Amino acid sequence: MSKSTELFLELIQDFEDITPSPKAQGECRSALYSGNGQVFAYTQPSEVVILDTSSQANLYHRIEIPDVFDLSFSPKGTYLCLWCKPVLLNKENGTWNKNLKIFNIKSKAIIAEWSVKHQNGWKPQFTSEETLFSRGVNNREIQFFEIKAESDSEVNMNQPTFKYKLEDAKGTFQNFQISPGKNPSVAVFIPEKSGKPASVLIYNIPNFNQPVCFKNFFKAERCLLTWNSLGTALLALASTDHDTSNKSYYGETNLYLLGIAGSYNSRIDLTKEGPIHDITWSPTAREFAVSYGYMPSETTFFDARGNAIHSLPTASRNTILYSPHAKFVLVAGFGNLQGTVDVYDRQNKFAKVVSFEASNTSVCEWSPCGRFILTATTSPRLRVDNGLKVWHASGKLIYLKEFPELYSIGWKPQDLSQFPPLRALEPAPEVHESAKEYTAKREAIANAAAKKPAGAYRPPHARGSASSSSASSLYQKELENNMKSGTPPPPGLSRNGVGRVKTVPGAAPVAEKESKAAAKNRKKREAKKSKEESPAPASSGNAGTGNGSDTASAEAGAGVIGGIVSVEEKKIRSLLKKLRAIEQLKMKQAGGEPLEDTQVIKISKEDEIRSELSTLGWTE
Repeated sequence: MSKSTELFLELIQDFEDITPSPKAQGECRSALYSGNGQVFAYTQPSEVVILDTSSQANLYHRIEIPDVFDLSFSPKGTYLCLWCKPVLLNKENGTWNKNLKIFNIKSKAIIAEWSVKHQNGWKPQFTSEETLFSRGVNNREIQFFEIKAESDSEVNMNQPTFKYKLEDAKGTFQNFQISPGKNPSVAVFIPEKSGKPASVLIYNIPNFNQPVCFKNFFKAERCLLTWNSLGTALLALASTDHDTSNKSYYGETNLYLLGIAGSYNSRIDLTKEGPIHDITWSPTAREFAVSYGYMPSETTFFDARGNAIHSLPTASRNTILYSPHAKFVLVAGFGNLQGTVDVYDRQNKFAKVVSFEASNTSVCEWSPCGRFILTATTSPRLRVDNGLKVWHASGKLIYLKEFPELYSIGWKPQDLSQFPPLRALEPAPEVHESAKEYTAKREAIANAAAKKPAGAYRPPHARGSASSSSASSLYQKELENNMKSGTPPPPGLSRNGVGRVKTVPGAAPVAEKESKAAAKNRKKREAKKSKEESPAPASSGNAGTGNGSDTASAEAGAGVIGGIVSVEEKKIRSLLKKLRAIEQLKMKQAGGEPLEDTQVIKISKEDEIRSELSTLGWTE
């Protein structure tokens, strides 16, 4: 049995709570693992709590600093960065408190602090070996400071070790990104200004005299910079809020590739118009994938030089995730899409492994071993159905847990060397009881829909009817009840419920024109009715007409007092509207269309609604 299988046999058991006592009592604004998974930190109103998670979650240290709003770890987890609430100390000279602090976890000391008023883009960036950290100053200068993990001496923030400054004295950069790898580089994005194109420049740290690679382009108000895992190539996703051609509501997006080796740069040609939904590098750093185009979108894979090597079938997808070993590729449609997840075997010519449904997913991650997939629904994006699901890479649901409110979730990071590479996927472990119950419930709903007789769907009140010409819909039944009680039909609908009459709001209703045959038949009925009600000869020729008029007046006034429908009648109409909605859901279900849990619950309330209608005196 492999180590990963042992690990996840434990996963499907019900763990005990291992959070040390006392538990968090106040609001937790931020909580996260270090990159190596050995430390976990979370905020409290008056402190930051650090746990040693190398074995179990044991209390390691408490940093007594109040109002910490956000946290960030350095790559190896040696340093914890804290962003606290900014406070204006002196309004006259504009002095703010030093609300950004870097805490050395080994020496348990704060080694650097300075003022950063805005939470957006506050995080200091470290080189992968943690020998340097950087900060941006007024979007014109990047300062680099040398640090040593074993030292607890405070860094002098007024004396940077290295410094990059824009050549244009009036120019500003928007963002920058330090590469991973032992020979770090920094990529800087300068937006377009006064007719000058935008540009991305890459420098080897600390040689800032000449960029090793750069790219100029227009249509770039923002730019997302994404390095591969080796720091040898960079993807630059440039975007604008407005599309100058007026073709897209989402603005314009363009993708550029810049390489350190050979100093190449190019624009990635995409075959379909529309926005770019997702870009991701393979863990091998030798290829990347792009999801793009109007729905249904395209998903294309490119080599490290930007050459297209494979395209998946067109589908409604917007998310791409490589497994840690790069064995599998997950392509899914989340957000406003249905939640379909496709898993492909990258090492077997993109052969499709499985497809499964994970609706309402707001978090999706591969496990560190690359054999399992975590999907979760979290607040505040969705306030209902919060919980997590763990799937085997074969598409089998093995674990499920629901929460009243779930705000954050993620795997504990672990080094890939702890897990053997995947040549063939092992069988899924035993399914947890929670997953068995969930799967059985979904299968019962699907089987109930499949067993329904073929043919057009008929609502319960219309089943077994001998005459096909009788009213079969709830709306027609409602009209018949209204006619019996004398309640006038809804505006714009004729008495027989077949044709609608066009009306203008605020204008008198248009009288329907009576045909000659209808007029002749009406006169015959009126004459017959007059004879039945008046056996004795009438002394006046208009006696029957007067009686018919009185009868019509009585019918018009029945069920409506002063032109106002009763409270019971309003309630009946509301309940009938709900029944019509249930009928539509049943038709979808009969057609094999999957329903959400809330829709299934709505169908289950049909008997309750009919019982209430019966109580109010409504009959079919």
